Amino acid sequence: MSTPEDKPSKVIELKQRHGGAAGSDERLGELLKLVRGIALKRVNGLVSTLFENVDDALFHLAERAESNAVQVQFFDGMREVRKKRQLVERKFQEQLSQIFNEFADGKLKPVRPEVANPSSGGLSLVDDQELEDSLAVSSMVAKAENRLSRTLHLVNQRLAVIIGGAAVEDANNPIGPAPLCQAFRVAVREFELNVQVKLIIYKLFDRYVMSGLEPLYEEVNTELIRAGVLPQIRHQLPQSGRPRSSGPARAAQGMDPSGHGAGEQDGYAGSGYPGGSYDPVAAELQAELYSTLRNLLANRRHSSDHLVGGDGSGYSGAGGGQMAPNLSPTDLLSALSILQNQSQTNQIHAESVADAAKAVQQIKQELLDQAHRLGGTDSSGYSVSSADEDTIDLVGMLFEFILQDRNLPPQIQALIGRLQIPYLKIAILDKHLFAQKTHPARRLLDAMAEAGKSWSAESDVDNKLHDRIKAIVETVLSDFDDDLSVIEHELAGFEQFLHQHKRRAELAEQRAAEVTRGREKLHTARRDAAREILSRIGNRELAPVIHNVLSRPWANYLVLTDLRHGSGSDEWKNALRFADEFVWSSLPKKTEAEKTRLRSLLPQLEKALKHGLGTVAYHEGDVRALMQELSQFYQKLLNGESFELKTAEEVIADNAAVDESSEQPESTPSTQSPVEEIVLSSGSVEPEASETVDEEDEFIESARQMKVGNWIEFVDEEGNRERAKLSWISPISSRYLFVNRRGLKVCDKSVTSLAVELRRGSAILLEEVPLFDRALDAIVEKLRQTHSGGEASAAPPASA
Repeated sequence: MSTPEDKPSKVIELKQRHGGAAGSDERLGELLKLVRGIALKRVNGLVSTLFENVDDALFHLAERAESNAVQVQFFDGMREVRKKRQLVERKFQEQLSQIFNEFADGKLKPVRPEVANPSSGGLSLVDDQELEDSLAVSSMVAKAENRLSRTLHLVNQRLAVIIGGAAVEDANNPIGPAPLCQAFRVAVREFELNVQVKLIIYKLFDRYVMSGLEPLYEEVNTELIRAGVLPQIRHQLPQSGRPRSSGPARAAQGMDPSGHGAGEQDGYAGSGYPGGSYDPVAAELQAELYSTLRNLLANRRHSSDHLVGGDGSGYSGAGGGQMAPNLSPTDLLSALSILQNQSQTNQIHAESVADAAKAVQQIKQELLDQAHRLGGTDSSGYSVSSADEDTIDLVGMLFEFILQDRNLPPQIQALIGRLQIPYLKIAILDKHLFAQKTHPARRLLDAMAEAGKSWSAESDVDNKLHDRIKAIVETVLSDFDDDLSVIEHELAGFEQFLHQHKRRAELAEQRAAEVTRGREKLHTARRDAAREILSRIGNRELAPVIHNVLSRPWANYLVLTDLRHGSGSDEWKNALRFADEFVWSSLPKKTEAEKTRLRSLLPQLEKALKHGLGTVAYHEGDVRALMQELSQFYQKLLNGESFELKTAEEVIADNAAVDESSEQPESTPSTQSPVEEIVLSSGSVEPEASETVDEEDEFIESARQMKVGNWIEFVDEEGNRERAKLSWISPISSRYLFVNRRGLKVCDKSVTSLAVELRRGSAILLEEVPLFDRALDAIVEKLRQTHSGGEASAAPPASA
């Protein structure tokens, strides 16, 4: 901020330039209108973009909802936003206009969104909704003010000039993050939304509006410089700017990487880390799980100390049971940084699971040795605190689990396994890693594991996914020191990469499902047509020409009619009526009444038959030849002459013999249309597995419980592995369509054949629970099994 002494001089300079106080007031008012116009145009555009993306975001979350109730909440939120979007946008614009009016009149009070604290005022209770709103808004404001401090400071200085020299700070700048967030907070109160959906909208506001403020500030500064407002101002931050410490020293002071105490969550609290979604119940369960983990680790450590006669103070090399001083967090982090640099150099090509597993086993001892050397003493002079010992062990067990995880292909296991040292640094710096599902480092690990679960050499022929995960690993190894923004940046980039891939894969999946759906509809239509024709032919002896018409072109006409209009349509009923009358017309006529009826029926049959033949693309020459043959047949029938009759089997045999003995030139029109064939079989689409499975079999149940989106690994007879996702379940046949990560079809199977493969082990279901949660569950179980008394308290699963 400018000092009180220099503000008057700047204002006077501007007045002198434009000559006179009255002219200056008018000029300054125009400049404020200019700023207001720029701000309203840009901010309203950003808010419009926000609401255009709300639907997609909520729909995506609804698809991934863990229960129907949560899914309904997201869908209700979508409807509410659609219904009241215009109202909220109008309310937001009104709030912005009011803020500018108050700013112009000098009445805009500083907006400081504080987190409600019952102990700081007379309130004994704080409404949960208001608390969550406060947490979300304060987080956005703090992050934006810190990120935009330079350009925002310049805007403050110039706005102070154009309103006559009054002090302008971040909190009372009409286009500052705090007033904008407060205006949005007031506007979204028009929505009737639950806490979770509203927090998602706040995160989208942060993503689409707060992240777009820098171009606004730059444009305002540019226009005011062009208007002559402080063109000479230097690009420097105010002396009162918020200092930020970083690095190991901060950790030594008990601070997390965001500058807050280890027990605080400001900037990440309530709504979780940026990009996460806050669930109070899940957060409580996660905290309980972490507490159980710490207790189990402590019990194991005390048991070990008792067995060896230790004192429980940590890793101590001091003899005689003397208490050794603990290594400081600074020493530990410095040692980890050295190991991280060494691992980047030595392990950059060690991408096998065996190499990564070996590194996991060695890191703990190497860390202690390196820390002791940095402490300037031998290994007998220092110990590691119990808390740091637990953290080292916990991260080690996490990465041991990763390297044994059946969900991950070995190539992905080896890549992710190289991140142990950076993640140990993160865990020492920020104890929230294991206690909060929304921690960015945890989300990055889960995102890489979830994407890696779908990886196979066949589905990633261009190595884009493998190389992207490898690039993230190498970036974290080379760039991460103690600033979580490196992790957040990699997470954001990876999520964008996955989003782009997902859109392409979804299109391919849709095409694969449409092809399979079309094939099944065609198969069903053929089966229905065959059933109808067979029910009319039966065991009757018919003239070959009648039989051929029904079993070839008319059967295919029934197929097309079923596909186009359905089996309940009038067209379908008329086609069956023709078949009935056509069969009757071919039977011998013994009475004059029957002959009279036949003569009156023949024109109708001819008309209907020509229509059907045209529909299945019969060549005109073939139609004329067929009509001539039928005319001769009916003439003999009416004259009472005898003619050859054959059964269906005899006609099929004759046709097969003709097809084998004569080869038709390509240029000669065939009597079969592109879809035409003899439709007298209702066989299955593909042969089923020869093995049978009991309906109560556990593998049948596992196959039936699969949901769209679940992943499975297929192993062929040669041992080749292919990972595939259940993309679509046929409503016609209940068959499962499986695709790879690119959305390309791998196979489609019935429930029975899939159950047979599950029993054989040639199909293996992959876990759907996030990697970090599964790892914590496994670690808890392992610690309980190794705990001698088994009296550890129960903990909820990490996936809760």
